[in-house]
Amino acid sequence: MSSEILKQGAHEEKGEMAFMSNIIGAIAVADLLKTTLGPKGMDKILVKVSEGADGKVEVTNDGATILKALSIQNPAARILVDIAKTQDEEVGDGTTSVCVFTGELLRQGEKLLDQKIHPQTIISGWRKALTVAHASLLKASVDHGNDKEALKNDLLNIARTTLSSKILQQEKELFAQLAVEAVLRLNGSTDLNHIQILKKPGGSMKDSYLDDGFLLDKSVGVGQPKKMENCKILVSNTPMDTDKIKINGAVVKTASIATLSEIEKAEKEKMKKKCQKIVDHGINVFINRQLIYDYPQEYFADNGVMAIEHADFEGVERLALVLGAEIVSTFEHPELVKLGTCAAVEEIMIGEDKLLRFRGCAKNEACTIVLRGASTHLLEEADRSLHDALCVLSQTVLNTKTVLGGGCSEMLMAKAVSEAAKQTPGKESIAMEAFANALKAMPAILADNAGLDSAELVSVLETEHYKGNSDFGIDVVKGEIGNLRTLGITESFKVKEQVLLSASEAAEMIIRTDEICYCAPRQRE
Repeated sequence: MSSEILKQGAHEEKGEMAFMSNIIGAIAVADLLKTTLGPKGMDKILVKVSEGADGKVEVTNDGATILKALSIQNPAARILVDIAKTQDEEVGDGTTSVCVFTGELLRQGEKLLDQKIHPQTIISGWRKALTVAHASLLKASVDHGNDKEALKNDLLNIARTTLSSKILQQEKELFAQLAVEAVLRLNGSTDLNHIQILKKPGGSMKDSYLDDGFLLDKSVGVGQPKKMENCKILVSNTPMDTDKIKINGAVVKTASIATLSEIEKAEKEKMKKKCQKIVDHGINVFINRQLIYDYPQEYFADNGVMAIEHADFEGVERLALVLGAEIVSTFEHPELVKLGTCAAVEEIMIGEDKLLRFRGCAKNEACTIVLRGASTHLLEEADRSLHDALCVLSQTVLNTKTVLGGGCSEMLMAKAVSEAAKQTPGKESIAMEAFANALKAMPAILADNAGLDSAELVSVLETEHYKGNSDFGIDVVKGEIGNLRTLGITESFKVKEQVLLSASEAAEMIIRTDEICYCAPRQRE
């Protein structure tokens, strides 16, 4: 019947077929990411073979990065890609956890569907379980918002925990310090644009450092001063070649060389006026997004202005932000232009590269983390790892509640949900128990990824929690159950909360779908 209603080429999947297609697709994506979870998680190599990518290779264990690179057909699997993206944008970390937990919920949901329990009953039970789980997580959270030293210690522990599952785990102590110092400079802001991450191949990871100025990957022009103090800076995006006649198809015919030299002289005079207008702003540093040619550079040098050309656009945008300047392209009204200020601009060397360092910027929270490492692949993954840590820390500074990692929070929530299920009548209690089982699967996956006996460890962990030792979790380094509060394995409450809420919503959305309609493909002419 549907073939008569739907356009030719369109098709649909109904009932059990739709359920299976959705659940299998989502579980397949979750299983793909499962092995990357936790401090002993494995990495994936992504090879891009699209036009222009030319077999570009990325080595990563970041869930969002892996999912963005995959070309996925299954609609339910795409929902997982979306929630990983949301998790990445909201809190920066937990992208793998949110997909894996959704997959585990759906795995449990599939068993309930096989028992002929209606999807709406499952959803109703899951919603009750979610309320209980969230309440127990909130109750277990610790808030050191009023104690600066304790909060800093929490931030360091969160940074160590976040980085321990990344490529930076060998030097996590150094990078945890760098990330916390950089975030504390922001004074409660979540605008990470003030923190620049500069990747410079060479040296080793331990050579990375935090520079309290702003570094621009450029060197000063020929004949320019190498250092300038008490800087007034004009940031612009304007062409500095001679302003040629830019009329399409315009041709200037001349009968003599003398006339040609007059045209050149006129163009040079025009450029001189433009340079003078720039100098009239009362500046001593001029930074341009585009090239500055020989004559303007010479003019600026004669007028004691340091000229910096062809600064990459992202660099200029960020530079304008930290200097408190505006990017300008016309110079008729100096009084309307917002100039940037800093204490000094100087040329420095990192490895064999020359860079410009801006010290004492108007926005003092600006800083640069210089990453060193053996290869560009390593630096790209280090950048992603550090960005995750910075995002989580900046969110934690706003919402200072923390919870324990290492499967402790999940087991805590699972225990609360199981106890609530025993007091809930009807089939909803079965769905709540399934939710608890999905939560228990998280510490089991952590243990499996570390090559440990997950069945043994999870049962011991569950026993400890029922004894009242609610700070216990899996210590994957020693391969045993340990007190995670003394071990300092701390996570941000915001990350855990977002994982719980996003995964529950995604699983609910997938399990309540009973039909998939595929539109007819657009006909090629």
